[in-house]
Amino acid sequence: MFSFFKSDPTKKLKKQHLALLEKAMHAQRNGDIKGYAMITAEAEALAKEIQIKEQEG
Repeated sequence: MFSFFKSDPTKKLKKQHLALLEKAMHAQRNGDIKGYAMITAEAEALAKEIQIKEQEG
């Protein structure tokens, strides 16, 4: 009945994912390729977690 009061469980994860992508972009622009790769891998893992949670709910 009051489903619009329910918070989106993936909202926080999506915000973290966007922040990681932005951080990775800045690392790449600064020439930190190793840091870029590590941050991108972390962002990809978070994206998979978001996808799993969206499929569950």
